[in-house]
Amino acid sequence: MPAPRFISLTFLVWFLTSGTLLAAENTAPSAMPAHVTKNKYGSKKKRLQHEHLTVVGHSLEDTLPEHLARSGVKVDVVRAQAIRNGNYVDVAQALSALAPSMSVALKNGPFDYADVSLMGSRTEDVLWLVDGVRINNRLYGSTPPLDTLPAAIVDRIEILDGGQSLFYGTQAVAGAVNIVTRPFSDHLTGQITASGDSNTGRHLDGYLANAIGKHRFVVYASGDGTDGYRAFRKQDYQPSATHRDRKYSVYTVGAKYNVDITSKLNLTATYQHTIANLDYARPYRVAKNTNDRVEDLATLKLDFHPLERLNFYVKGYYHNWDTHYDTIYNDLKHPGQRDVLYRNAYWGYEDYGVNVLGRAILHRGLEAWFGYDMQRYGGQDNVLRILPQTEMTNAGFAQLRMTPDLLPHAHIAAGFRYNSPTTGRSATIWNVVGRYDLPFNLYARGEVGTNFRLPTAEELFADDPQDERGNPNLKPERSLSANFSLGQRLQSGRFGIHWDLTGFVRRIDNLIDYTTFDEKTGQEVFGNENGTVHVNGVSISGGMEFNHSFSWDTAFTWNHARQNNGLQMVQIPRSLVKTSLDYHPKDLPFGLTATFVYTGSQYISVSGQRINYGNYPVLNVSGRYYIDKERHHTLNFSIQNLTGAEYGRPSRGCKDTSTDGPYGCSLPYRYVSLGWPRTFQLAYTYRF
Repeated sequence: MPAPRFISLTFLVWFLTSGTLLAAENTAPSAMPAHVTKNKYGSKKKRLQHEHLTVVGHSLEDTLPEHLARSGVKVDVVRAQAIRNGNYVDVAQALSALAPSMSVALKNGPFDYADVSLMGSRTEDVLWLVDGVRINNRLYGSTPPLDTLPAAIVDRIEILDGGQSLFYGTQAVAGAVNIVTRPFSDHLTGQITASGDSNTGRHLDGYLANAIGKHRFVVYASGDGTDGYRAFRKQDYQPSATHRDRKYSVYTVGAKYNVDITSKLNLTATYQHTIANLDYARPYRVAKNTNDRVEDLATLKLDFHPLERLNFYVKGYYHNWDTHYDTIYNDLKHPGQRDVLYRNAYWGYEDYGVNVLGRAILHRGLEAWFGYDMQRYGGQDNVLRILPQTEMTNAGFAQLRMTPDLLPHAHIAAGFRYNSPTTGRSATIWNVVGRYDLPFNLYARGEVGTNFRLPTAEELFADDPQDERGNPNLKPERSLSANFSLGQRLQSGRFGIHWDLTGFVRRIDNLIDYTTFDEKTGQEVFGNENGTVHVNGVSISGGMEFNHSFSWDTAFTWNHARQNNGLQMVQIPRSLVKTSLDYHPKDLPFGLTATFVYTGSQYISVSGQRINYGNYPVLNVSGRYYIDKERHHTLNFSIQNLTGAEYGRPSRGCKDTSTDGPYGCSLPYRYVSLGWPRTFQLAYTYRF
């Protein structure tokens, strides 16, 4: 076992076994009532609530999504309890089932690549963050960073729909997703979970949070692994593929520290370390095809509240993402011998910078938000043959916001952002957002703005044999987007109901996509689409709560994302349906959950041919039994993909031919990367 993995695994075991000893050192009960918490300045405060969003905290960064929701941004939240109830292994699985308007299609199950679509977007149009720090790099924006994010570290996932470039950066074309890890606590709390599944999967996680005087801390750890499971249809395997079962192992440890330096100055430091070994499964020729990953994410932040009407924070961050890739094929010309295509080939990036965000109350009902971002990022890829690339971007942004104290029943905000990169063109984007509260608890909201996306290094420089080729002459994308909503929330005694109807449009110039196929090299080639690409859609969501024990939520999204040739854009589902039912009686020792996801028509281009691989349902069911009255001990069971639906994305493969070399493909064929098969899982959790 490599040394870094052994160290992390040792820490995981030590942490989980020492939790009881740490707990014994400070067992004084909190003096705060259950519904009230202390903020970071020691004063009592209530929870902030807005539609689906509830945030506990005083930090400007922590409450930014709440403020954006108040001003008119559509924000959905996936909470830890829903993730635990469903026994989801990683973040991508949880979002696939629980995020209302987001499609997440995993290549081969947990801890793998995924295709993402939010409000008719492509994967590269969504910005991903962990505790407010971006984790996808512009140089590799089309590779979503979801393959090493375990669900066990999550407190909540905030999904901000629509263009969010103003506060989060120009890559947030269709939205931003912020994964918030385990929270601080003013009293001792913790949890340990162990589970196993029918795909030989094993899982162990735990966390501990406490406060000693002004000092607060959280430590958490998670470990996942499997001995392998079938990733393709039986007919897709070629005899040359000797590595047939997909395996993965992912270990994550993290720590967070917070202290009140003074009544107006607060310090927060975080660190998260992940090591992983992930199979990149293929059904032909492969003897070994793995990614060895090491990832570090660190932050240091100062929150300062010098005046009653002014507060801001300064945050430094560092994100390092290193992968070493091994690809070994079985030699078709010389049976028994192997061809080493890549041995310890490096691909990865380094991203660090400074974020500043401030808020000033200029007048009753009038606020100014302002900020500055400095980001330096660079990377290289020996597999896609991308030479080392480095870039720095400076950005300034500001927003003026009016609240109901100035305009009764209304929130209106307008702002701009100026980005100046060292490579490529500078760009200015603008955004206007608003919300108006109507009688009968109705509301109307809307958002209009521009977005700008530079080509990724993959789109510019990639040269992957039998796969894709970049185009250094690409132009940047520019887009104008808007979304408008009408909704309502009603509560009467033990019955509650909510609904939201959203329409969205996006107009994209110079859209970057595969535009040609090179028959000689077998490569898809990137290019700019001619003219303007139109994306229109509707999202309808709603739900109800009855007697505080039964809840139902549902969402339907229709995407009309058409290229100039009139065809639906690839990897964007035409329709998406999600429904969940949850039974959670307070007076009975059990709960039940069911989620259903239907993905409509969805297309992909394979060797220049257009294929529909959508129109499939996935049903997950789960239950939990509380062993004791205090609900400290819980047994969870789940069946993912209950009906055993066989679905997945088609790709191009190469049939075994004795005259082919390692890069030869005289007989191409089409195979399907299967999604997660029917999987039984059992978990035990102890909470304290």
